[in-house]
Amino acid sequence: MAIERIAVLGTGLIGSSVGLAMRAHGFEGSIAGWDPNPDQLHIALRREAITVIADDPLAAATEANVILLGGPVFTILEWLDRLAPILREDQLVTDVGSVKGAICARARDKYNAPGQPGFLPGHPMAGKEVSGAENADGALFDGAAWLFTNLSFQPGASLGDAEEEEPTFVMSPRARLPASEWQTWVAHLGARILSIDPARHDILCAWISHLPQMVSTAMCALLEDEFAANADLLPIGGRALREMTRLGASPFSMWRDIAHTNSDAIARSLEALEQRLAHIRENLKTPELRDEFDRANRFRLRDPRASS
Repeated sequence: MAIERIAVLGTGLIGSSVGLAMRAHGFEGSIAGWDPNPDQLHIALRREAITVIADDPLAAATEANVILLGGPVFTILEWLDRLAPILREDQLVTDVGSVKGAICARARDKYNAPGQPGFLPGHPMAGKEVSGAENADGALFDGAAWLFTNLSFQPGASLGDAEEEEPTFVMSPRARLPASEWQTWVAHLGARILSIDPARHDILCAWISHLPQMVSTAMCALLEDEFAANADLLPIGGRALREMTRLGASPFSMWRDIAHTNSDAIARSLEALEQRLAHIRENLKTPELRDEFDRANRFRLRDPRASS
């Protein structure tokens, strides 16, 4: 059964970007949208990220082949509870949440068994420091990794378990077809599909996504405390300041849920950074500082995007 109807529950930045990307890559079916903020809904409709506004999100979900859950992690958890009893076995739920352990744990007994709807946990590694349908971008996923994970997993897997291939997921046979087709669409959007264990996903994202956000937030808050009263100082800052503080504009409404549901992994990465900063502070006048710069340079040069 081909995907003909999609319901996007949460038409903010990511949900609306998915709709725009689907349209740009030839999807001709219907995309029903719902959001708790009516302004976001009308912006998404005006930008043609959705084709129709859903008056009743549950009714829209029951009519869709694929239900995409946007919004913060706590909202996704609530939708998983509400949708499980009303969906059919041949329907697929997927999400774009930045934490996978809590989401998989909530869904494990409600999805992917015979007689239950399918659930394909997902996380596109793409976004902006600004939110909302007005900032949606149909090219947002071009070249980005789109992580998928399974409800059945072995805790403690290594980071090397992330594989750039179409993963095989354990779910009821009737849900496998929309799941496979959804992965095909994700690839059409320009994303690279990676399969990863949810526990390792959360550890990895704590380092590569959540830690940078917390660092930028802390730096912006520090600069606000130190220099907000001196308007002449901030315009002096150049590209380095802009790059280091860009994420400081991110909304708390999204990061609150991430901090709550991935707190252990984030705390460990922050503690490691605190120790590293203390080491640098203690070695500002020793050869150890050169060694730190050498390590940083080697890491940066491994990134093929470093020169862009």
